[in-house]
Amino acid sequence: MKKLALAALLALAGTPALAADSLLINGAGATFPFPLYSKWFSEYNKAHPDIRFNYQSIGSGGGIQQFTAGTVDFGASDAPLSDAQIAKAPDVVHIPTVLGAVVVTYNAPFTGLRLTRAVLADIYLGKITKWNDPAIARANPGIKFPDAAITVVRRSDGSGTTYVFTDYLSKISAEWKAKVGNGTSVSWPVGLGGKGNEGVTGLVKQTPGAIGYVELAYATQNKLPAAPLENQEGNFVAPSLASTSAAAAGVTLPADYRVSVTDAKGKDAYPMASFTYLLVHRDAKDKAKGEAMVNFLWWAVHSGQAFAAPLDYAPLPKAVVENVEKTIHGLLVQGKPVQIAAH
Repeated sequence: MKKLALAALLALAGTPALAADSLLINGAGATFPFPLYSKWFSEYNKAHPDIRFNYQSIGSGGGIQQFTAGTVDFGASDAPLSDAQIAKAPDVVHIPTVLGAVVVTYNAPFTGLRLTRAVLADIYLGKITKWNDPAIARANPGIKFPDAAITVVRRSDGSGTTYVFTDYLSKISAEWKAKVGNGTSVSWPVGLGGKGNEGVTGLVKQTPGAIGYVELAYATQNKLPAAPLENQEGNFVAPSLASTSAAAAGVTLPADYRVSVTDAKGKDAYPMASFTYLLVHRDAKDKAKGEAMVNFLWWAVHSGQAFAAPLDYAPLPKAVVENVEKTIHGLLVQGKPVQIAAH
């Protein structure tokens, strides 16, 4: 299967004209899985022309807010909800959909950049400001670095990608943890802000000397490099489907799926990997939308997984799919279980 250009995927985000008897399901949230979700919604509509999805890629923070406020039928987030957030949305269920990698990309007159844990943290702390800093050079023998400023790019909106990135930095840098911490939004020490993975990708692409963090698909589709990162074992690991899956291999999933897989153990584990989640109601009030959503979720974790790898996402491991099947079977619509149709 050929990879779809990101521009083509973005075009799928609009809501097509609805037939009079079509069911429209509204969602909002993470930009991290947006290329895949756009493909899913398009493919599912081909098989079920009476069901259409309108998904707004506004960031995980916005998706959580809209889901909690009840203004959308489902939310999407790369960051699992905190206990405080769940208290405001007590019927929320996290459905892991795929695994993705957050990558560090850059716009500079060299290739092959490798980043140690200390260097990455110090760049985003504003302590390393030039590309020819000795700390960068030590990990990259053979690369001639220019005497040029590093322009740090980060997210300006509430973001699950930011959650993954800052979760990793908080694990590898005591200074980052103490001064900045982790979350979907943080008080950044330095940097230019871009909205969504799309915005950060665009800023890096148009700014010589820039460095930023985005989901792997955005770097790949824009032909931007992704730096290998130093993992917990001290190996420099490039983001890939295999290294993203390796990050989840040794993780025990809790029943609610709220887990971090950043800085995972394993010599081949990529250190900035994450599950991404759809947020749904445990007991949907709208019969038609609730039943349609349950059936879509079943399709997504089965047939939908075939679309993941061509778009640079790692499919769910078999054991995770088996657990998610039980979770989906436990979802209710107006207090009653849903009969899942054959797909």
